[in-house]
Amino acid sequence: MNLFLQSSIDGLLIGGVLIVLSLGMSLAFGVMRIVDFAVGEWLMLGAFTAFFLNSNLHIDPLLTTPIVFVVFALVGFFLQPLIEHVSSGKRAHANLMGLVLTFGISQVIRGSSLGLFGKDNHSLSSALTDFTWFFGPLVVPGARVVTFACGLLLTLGFLFFLYRTPLGLRVRMVSQDKASASLLGVDSSRINSLVYALHVGLTAVAGVFIGLLFTFSPEIGARYALYTFFVVVLGGMGYLPGAIVAALVLGLVQSYVTAFLDSRYISLASFIILYLVLVISPKGILRRGLV
Repeated sequence: MNLFLQSSIDGLLIGGVLIVLSLGMSLAFGVMRIVDFAVGEWLMLGAFTAFFLNSNLHIDPLLTTPIVFVVFALVGFFLQPLIEHVSSGKRAHANLMGLVLTFGISQVIRGSSLGLFGKDNHSLSSALTDFTWFFGPLVVPGARVVTFACGLLLTLGFLFFLYRTPLGLRVRMVSQDKASASLLGVDSSRINSLVYALHVGLTAVAGVFIGLLFTFSPEIGARYALYTFFVVVLGGMGYLPGAIVAALVLGLVQSYVTAFLDSRYISLASFIILYLVLVISPKGILRRGLV
């Protein structure tokens, strides 16, 4: 019983970080209808950026998150027009070309990172997470509490922006009907750039949180890209509330499989669950997905 409770707490705390990882991707698909194969590499670069700032400028990794967000949001903002140019238009398989481009970007980033950082594992530590709470036999590490709290604040801020601001309203208009939004004066190209900037920035910040919880190397991108796809698809492509629920589900699955089986079976268990849910509800776990 204690192991089950401990695993549940760990899974929910990890799920809070996975929410941050999946929100941007889910919104990017909802607005741009593009699956970003480079999502894992943005996460990895976010972790390494925090590592560089901590090692060279001695900035606490948690305090680097605003810098990481701004830097990678700018990268996403200026990269998005290229993705839109490749994936739009009337030529055949335009959307497929967008997937090929982001896959190519991911391979360039991964190869360059291997050359710069090697294959060694790295980790982040923060003075702000140097505590542990004990509740009887249950242990709650400070790093998981703090990253969960930061992830929750980011999620609430993101949802406030999306549902309570005029700019967020325009984002939702483009997501629901791009043609009608354009008729109402919304610049869909600029909204697309904003959305991709948010996606890349949030993903990089999630990388900092992951670096505080686990070791990382230039090769972690593929694993977390799979986790992101799992969350986005299970939640219902482009449906944000579903992505939040799916992220918590994935966190629990990871924790339970690690505790009761072996961490090698995490991917297998995750995709068995994904398959079963989609057989019953093709629109995702809450049956509200966009496709």
